[in-house]
Amino acid sequence: MLLDDLMPWSTGPLRLGRGWVVAPDARTLRARWDTLVRSAVEERRALFGETRARGLHTAVAALPGQSTGTARFVREEGPCPEPVRIVHGAFDEQWVIPDHRLIDIARPELWRVADERQLFAVEQGHVPGAAGPALLVSGALPEGRSPAGRPGRIRPLYRRPGGREPNLAPGLLDALTRRYGHEAAPEDVFAWAVAAGRATAKGCEVPFPADAGVWAHGVELGRRITGIQLRGARGGERPRLPGGRRPYVRAALPARPMDIAYDAGEEALLIGEGRIAPVPAEAWDFRVGGVRVLEQWFERRTAEVEPGTLEAIRPGTWPQEWTSELLELITVLALLGQLEARRAELGEQVARAELPEVPVPAVPAAARRPASVLDHHEEGPEGQFALV
Repeated sequence: MLLDDLMPWSTGPLRLGRGWVVAPDARTLRARWDTLVRSAVEERRALFGETRARGLHTAVAALPGQSTGTARFVREEGPCPEPVRIVHGAFDEQWVIPDHRLIDIARPELWRVADERQLFAVEQGHVPGAAGPALLVSGALPEGRSPAGRPGRIRPLYRRPGGREPNLAPGLLDALTRRYGHEAAPEDVFAWAVAAGRATAKGCEVPFPADAGVWAHGVELGRRITGIQLRGARGGERPRLPGGRRPYVRAALPARPMDIAYDAGEEALLIGEGRIAPVPAEAWDFRVGGVRVLEQWFERRTAEVEPGTLEAIRPGTWPQEWTSELLELITVLALLGQLEARRAELGEQVARAELPEVPVPAVPAAARRPASVLDHHEEGPEGQFALV
């Protein structure tokens, strides 16, 4: 079955519209905001980066759950809204200014259901012959674009805040409970899709096994993969490699590293004159959409930018917190890489005895649209309030 029929409500990726609203650290975003709001109108227009969707005179509502201004940005003089975490590409946790006036397509329906219970599955765009998982998982709001630049789909597990109303096809849980003899939970379906999903030209396909033991094994594997990707969020444990295999900084990273390489013989990640080891080959070789994750993560922090733009405002030297985040990312990728063989084995088990079809009713059109939230006030343009 296609994931589109299992988790029917989805959205396209966010479209930020301007690169300066997202950064690997919150301090940079505050500095960019301060530079912008202190500028004269003409300079502000040039720095802002106006598009058809957003400009200095655009009037839009506030993002759900965010206390930001709704007056036209040309009059903005206040402090920067508190940046929030976002997943900006595969495994790359960065920060964004949560101001609707700055984001071309922010998907307010996703902000409305993003809370401590929510899980997001990000369906990766199909790249023929490319290695890597078909689904990525996050607790933070994901931008939703695949590393190869292909558009994917963002699928929340729940349609309403507080973990209410699973985003699943009607009758699916009952059908799986009857088939496998144990009550199926929404998190089980989510975990199974993470473990067994495969990218195709039609979208992410999720086969189901005839054997209840294979189903249970796949759910356990999917929960393990999900827990690693969440990095301790949602009450889980932060991922750790066994003692002796944990990566450490063996030679200090330079203030302005320009290149990244891998020494397979020494299991070392070389960042300029810096050195991190041990780094398992599984971590270095881990790819999503055919793109090596560690290389893209590094490039997004070191690539040259146009002088005089807001993007050019960034740390002058490599911050210590980036090193800590890199060590954690290496750990995450190493653990996931070790599970790829189990994912492949699961796929072979399912292929030997795959259910031709899970008997569930047709998905109604309403299930593909966001749920209505009738009891929550949200601020509209110019300070007006709207009932959504």
